[in-house]
Amino acid sequence: MAGTLQVSVISPEQVLFEGPASAVTAPGFDGEMGILPMHAPLMTLLGNGTLRIESTGGMKQFRVSGGFLQVVDDTVRVVTEEASAVA
Repeated sequence: MAGTLQVSVISPEQVLFEGPASAVTAPGFDGEMGILPMHAPLMTLLGNGTLRIESTGGMKQFRVSGGFLQVVDDTVRVVTEEASAVA
C-alpha cells in the first residue's frame, strides 16, 4: 500500500503491535524522531519515552525503555527491552 509504513513493536515478552501506519514518533537515545513513508534507511538506539504510531485504527502509544529502531524500505522495526501499552 503506497504511503504507509509497515510497523512492528517487539519486546522480549511479546509482539505488541504489527501493522500499517502513516507515521511513527519514537524516543531516540538523543531526542525524539519522526518517521514518515519514504524515510531514509536508519538504525538508532531508543531512549525512554512514549512511542506513538498513527495507524489506520487510530493512535497507538507504548511506553518503551531501551532497545533499537530500524527503518528500511518503509518497514519500521522497534525492538525494545521493556514496553507497555499506554491507554
